[in-house]
Amino acid sequence: MDEVAIGVDIGGSHIYSVAVDLATKDIIRGSIAEQVIDNKASADEILEGWSKAIGTSISAIDKSKLTGIGFAMPGPFDYPNGIALFERVEKYESLYGINVSDQFRSRLHLNRDLPLRYINDATAFAIAEAWVGKASEYDKVIALTLGTGFGSAFIDKGIPVLKGDSVPEMGCVWHLPYKDGIANNYFSTPWFINNYFEKTGIKAAGVKELAVKAENDAIAASLFIEYGSNMGDFLAPWISKFDAEAVVIGGNITRAYHLFGQYLELAIARSNPGTKILLSDLKENAAVLGGVRLLDEKYWLHIKDLLSMM
Repeated sequence: MDEVAIGVDIGGSHIYSVAVDLATKDIIRGSIAEQVIDNKASADEILEGWSKAIGTSISAIDKSKLTGIGFAMPGPFDYPNGIALFERVEKYESLYGINVSDQFRSRLHLNRDLPLRYINDATAFAIAEAWVGKASEYDKVIALTLGTGFGSAFIDKGIPVLKGDSVPEMGCVWHLPYKDGIANNYFSTPWFINNYFEKTGIKAAGVKELAVKAENDAIAASLFIEYGSNMGDFLAPWISKFDAEAVVIGGNITRAYHLFGQYLELAIARSNPGTKILLSDLKENAAVLGGVRLLDEKYWLHIKDLLSMM
């Protein structure tokens, strides 16, 4: 074990932290730390919870080998400077304006020169998939994370593409107009819950519950068919424009892929028959591995100037 980096995935209500051997890309045994976080709590409580998990991962390694910490962080966030900008997102709003890097250095007793690097969580997923995941065999990839939000990124030879004629503004699709709203309204968990309620008057807890119901409930089953077909139709023009060789998909909703996947694939294949559809098998480690890659100095030189666009 030579150089080691800590990878951290900050979720909407949890933190997941691991130590990774940079030479082998392996997660170090005993370094995994997870903690539930109250995203409505005070800034001190949130930062203490985050620091506790990261500290647990650091304690599993020889600290002298630590090269830095890479974060997969949701937005809005000042990624180049490590400053929280959460507002109007109903999570972590007590952190607004706080320099998170300064807080971590103080709470974890880190050297001032130890790199702490941040990137959008959906982009971190995409970077990991292109680095060590199923998409590593392809150059041009669209990555999707399906969950409480509709995350996406466009990747060319491992580097996120954030501007140009072949990608949407900001290099992602969640904000693009779709039907009566934007894509995020139709391809995230709330869409399932709201539509099932409208059709049945029953409030489902989430997609997992609806996936179970779909075995015997025609209304629930129809939602998954509609979801997959609509997403394929929505993505198809961007797959063509970007000339994507593969689409890699992760996130909690993929656990129900057997209910919507064939309809997604059929819709995409109509105009992009050669594009591969891949399901991530990195699971919860995808985002942290994407964060860890930021500590590769050669890679960092390619990506650091993109952070201000996220």
